[in-house]
Amino acid sequence: MLSAEPVDTIQQQQHHNIATDSLIEDVNLTVIQHPYLDELADKIRTEPIPWQDYQRAGLITADEVAMIEHVENKTPEEVNTIMAEHGLYYAGMYLDLMHKLARVDAVQKVLVLIQDMLNDHDERIALFHQAAASRPEYPFGPFHKALQINDEFIGIQSSKILALLVCSTDNRDIDINDFFRWMTFQLQSRNANLIELNIQILDALFHIPPYRMAFWNTLHAVDTLVNILKKGSSNPQVTYEIVFAIWLLTFDRDIAANLNKKYDVIPTLIEVAKQAVKEKIIRVVVATFKNLIDKAPRSNLSAMLVAKLLPFVEHLSTRKWYDQEVVDDIEFVQERLQDNFQSLTTFEVYASELETGKLEWSPPHQSENFWRQNASRLNEDDRRLLRMLVRLLSTSTQPTILAITCHDIGQYVKHSGNDGRRYLQELGAKQKVMELMTHQDPDVRYHALSATQKYFAMVASSSQQ
Repeated sequence: MLSAEPVDTIQQQQHHNIATDSLIEDVNLTVIQHPYLDELADKIRTEPIPWQDYQRAGLITADEVAMIEHVENKTPEEVNTIMAEHGLYYAGMYLDLMHKLARVDAVQKVLVLIQDMLNDHDERIALFHQAAASRPEYPFGPFHKALQINDEFIGIQSSKILALLVCSTDNRDIDINDFFRWMTFQLQSRNANLIELNIQILDALFHIPPYRMAFWNTLHAVDTLVNILKKGSSNPQVTYEIVFAIWLLTFDRDIAANLNKKYDVIPTLIEVAKQAVKEKIIRVVVATFKNLIDKAPRSNLSAMLVAKLLPFVEHLSTRKWYDQEVVDDIEFVQERLQDNFQSLTTFEVYASELETGKLEWSPPHQSENFWRQNASRLNEDDRRLLRMLVRLLSTSTQPTILAITCHDIGQYVKHSGNDGRRYLQELGAKQKVMELMTHQDPDVRYHALSATQKYFAMVASSSQQ
């Protein structure tokens, strides 16, 4: 059974150990577990396999049949006694069987036997590395190959063993990119149990620094993971495991600098923490914010202020916490946000709103003086901010954001002259604003009409000159 407390204890220790971004070599097998996987294994364990027929067909040897029958249907105590004396030979045999067998029932049974060998004895994973000494494709190849078999149990159990093998050695001759592509597909499953097990596997693999960037570079991998978080889960443990994976990713500076820009995770993490019923979820969310600030402050501080993280951490600072580490992290985040808030210019606040797409009727939008002073700054860096503003006309479905966007475009064209009008024309903004003049929301219609009038007023002014 998956118990929140034992897993939480293990992951608290992991949290402590990698505070300095060091690799955890000993990833406990019990971190990757689920009743669903246990039920599948128990069912497979009771299914008889005609090993003698496989021997006669030349699929396995007589010695292998004898070794299998020696451990099959034995009690855990009997298996332990056998493995204590012959574990290395069994590890070698299991690798050979995984390498050459393709029948679903046979591969399933071998994986169950491996699980029985490793239960409560994670240290035995080292035997697979020892048994692989003379075979360059071992120990990873046989389990990697098994991922191509279309079977839920084979897929998740092979992934679990692969993760344990990878995390127990520095010699990782495995195509991690292909592995992450396979896992990304699994994360899109309709089976919530498979999703949770794959997230647990990611939690183990992300302790290896190079694998964070490998996952980041995998097509649709990060957005799939973030979307699972945004959809939410009624299971606090699942929420914790997802945020834990994201926290590990943010130890990479490049990922920390781009995670929110690409996937808008800061508002989502704030909402997760606000709704959390478990302290450990808040703890790992705050630790993620600390990483984002520590690794990439310029990319994240302004976005955090726009998302109103400061009042939230100020509220968290008034609560009683049993873990001193979360107290320290809250204090760190709060101090950095307060310092940044004091030094932030009005235009930087506006730019952060654009970058996050979280527009609201804050003072800069409604200040004529702000637009008089700053309209031309939207043209900097190849009109980066102007492009963001125009993009919102097509990507946003929220009436408030559309109304503000139209208002801002009107102010921009009013205060940036003929160049601004030409840039808007090149970006296709005029047509998009005019289309919004028929929007169902009255505020959107009003501000779209106002922006259109300002645009044509500038055209008329230009023709009179």
